[in-house]
Amino acid sequence: MGEIHVHEFTSLDGVIDAPTWTFEYGFHPGMGEAIEAVTGQCRGILLGRVTYEMFEPAWSTRTADDDPGAPFFNDTQKYIVSGTLKTATWRNSEILGAYDRDAIKALKDDVGDLYVSGSGTLVRAMLADGLVDALHLFVYPLTRGPGPRLFPEGAPATKFKLAAAESYENGAVYLSYRTA
Repeated sequence: MGEIHVHEFTSLDGVIDAPTWTFEYGFHPGMGEAIEAVTGQCRGILLGRVTYEMFEPAWSTRTADDDPGAPFFNDTQKYIVSGTLKTATWRNSEILGAYDRDAIKALKDDVGDLYVSGSGTLVRAMLADGLVDALHLFVYPLTRGPGPRLFPEGAPATKFKLAAAESYENGAVYLSYRTA
């Protein structure tokens, strides 16, 4: 049985929108190592439509020379949860259709560990349905005010246990949590 590993860039107040606001902090090499540790165990990538549409042009032309994460994102099978996307142009991509808890659970069981990045709507649904096994959060030292949050108002209470923590010179903190 596989696990779902969610990776997010988040502000102190929990906003997880497109992380262009992280650019001013730079990307510490330790952050790449933490992401590589997560992706290294995953056999598939699970994405919502919006994140897929952002990732496809950003990653599909990158090589390992451009970014050491490129082979994982380009070569690993991608599963897109969307009720509206009709065509997936990024190699190794499959459209699953609209969110279906049982289909995600079956995918997790069939494929093994799955990596999820961004995909806020999908992640919130999976959290509510108890499908997420681990959260890998990079918390940046700023607040964003309004914006989509990982845990919106009214989300069910969920307990987590800390699995790892690391701070970086750029001010970001990596927090890895497992569901309790």
